[in-house]
Amino acid sequence: MTSADQRDHLLALAQRCERTGRPDRNLDADIYEALGFTVRRKPTTLLAPRTPPGGIYQQGSLWKAIGKISAEIDVAVGVIRQKAPDWNWSLQSVATEEQTFEALVAGCSGQGALASLALCAALLKAFARSRSDQPQAPAEP
Repeated sequence: MTSADQRDHLLALAQRCERTGRPDRNLDADIYEALGFTVRRKPTTLLAPRTPPGGIYQQGSLWKAIGKISAEIDVAVGVIRQKAPDWNWSLQSVATEEQTFEALVAGCSGQGALASLALCAALLKAFARSRSDQPQAPAEP
């Protein structure tokens, strides 16, 4: 996947976060994958009681259950701190007819029906921007 493709994928995921009104385990797995984690999704045909919902991701040599990043602020903040510890972030509630949230991560804003979704959208946009800021590798002849 080229840098431009990665950027477009991150922005498409950010848009999904802003448009959806509820958490989604498939979205959780997609976000973890887009942020560079190795993900194994929960198989839909071979369900075992010990298989965590949404799947697992690799952190070092360990496999961990995918967190509910689209549902829980603590998980979203933990991923921000892990993947981009130097980035600043903020979150605020916007008082309108429909309660919404707005997040700012490394200068990129995101909105969502839930605070966690707003943080995810802003984080994905910040990663997309950082991908476009990276120098392009020269094409091999």
